[in-house]
Amino acid sequence: MAGSAEMASLEESFRKFAIYGDTKATGQEMNGKNWAKLCKDCKVIDGKSVTGTDVDIVFSKVKGKTARVINYEEFKKALEELAPKRFKDKGKEEAYEAICQLVAGKEPINVGVTKAKNVGAVERLTDTSKYTGSHKERFDETGKGKGKSGRENIVDNSGYVSAYKNAGTYDAKVKK
Repeated sequence: MAGSAEMASLEESFRKFAIYGDTKATGQEMNGKNWAKLCKDCKVIDGKSVTGTDVDIVFSKVKGKTARVINYEEFKKALEELAPKRFKDKGKEEAYEAICQLVAGKEPINVGVTKAKNVGAVERLTDTSKYTGSHKERFDETGKGKGKSGRENIVDNSGYVSAYKNAGTYDAKVKK
């Protein structure tokens, strides 16, 4: 590759893909799953000359015999292995530069991540203006919940007969 800026961007892409999906990853080593994701997201895999199987074979070839991950140097060797296969019409050096340009500056793509929506039944069920009966009593006019006072009937135990309507009127009657 020509510039050190391009080399730094290639290394940055390596680090981003190395930590993708693994909270404990340091970015120094990449596993096979992330290597395959890098090749797929950066369009190294074209389905004709380079397939997912080719990517797995190259990963196995460049990593150590007992290792499960590759470092940045092995990553560059893996790209060298794939370059002539991906770009058959170019020379070895040109092919390596072209494959590095595919990878440089890229980061993992999140595909199939769903976003929560607040529509349909959820919206209807959380609209307090449509509540009726005893459920309506749990909210004030603005739709804000009343808390415990809206959920329970609080009993007045002030008299000797519960719920007596004329509490505190005895003294007024006796004085007359």
